[in-house]
Amino acid sequence: MQHEIYTQSQSTTVDARLRSYMQKVYNFMAGGLCVTALAAWLVANTSLISLFFNVSPQGISLSGLGWLAFIAPLIMVFAFNWVVRTGTSKQVQLLFWSYAALMGIGLTPIFLLYTQTSLVRVFLITAGAFGGLSLYGYTTKRDLTGFGSFLYMGLIGLVIALIVNLFLQSSGLDWALSIIGVGLFSGLTAYDSQKIRQIYASADDDETLVKKALLGALNLYLDFINLFLYLLRFLGDRR
Repeated sequence: MQHEIYTQSQSTTVDARLRSYMQKVYNFMAGGLCVTALAAWLVANTSLISLFFNVSPQGISLSGLGWLAFIAPLIMVFAFNWVVRTGTSKQVQLLFWSYAALMGIGLTPIFLLYTQTSLVRVFLITAGAFGGLSLYGYTTKRDLTGFGSFLYMGLIGLVIALIVNLFLQSSGLDWALSIIGVGLFSGLTAYDSQKIRQIYASADDDETLVKKALLGALNLYLDFINLFLYLLRFLGDRR
């Protein structure tokens, strides 16, 4: 009887720590989205825009500093795993918030290309879809590992096709790739949510849990951003 009570108590403690860990993941992700949105809004609505972009009636192009801000997140996302393994949780947090801010600078043109009303509408649609997909990934008993491998292969194919279409400039292919992008990042949201739960270990110390939470938050953050951008192609109203 005492053993049964101890087991139930231990299970309750694990569940509480798992909930706390998952709460950290979603809080970090939500914070990253807020930093990105704030950075994009500030650059779009202040004189900072001239530092990163050349805006003219012919269109929007990157300045020298803009190219740096555009390339830096690509480097940082590859460095993230290394910092998680070798750095402290504070260093990982600094990298995460810096990444979110630089992403916001890179996303500034959407504030110039789309109406504010449609940006808010698509954001809310994305948030609803993301929440449902993430909840499914977190609660489902089905193992999504094989599904995830298929999605990542599809993601590589999508990137290659997008590069090819930079030269072809095919509107039909662009439309098809947008549909594929929505499907891929919808699936990745569910897959990553399950994976984030699976890498949790009750024996982890607080430092390790924070680093794991930040790594999971980055994955979900990227899923959300990409899902939002692909949905914006369909549902956004251009100025």
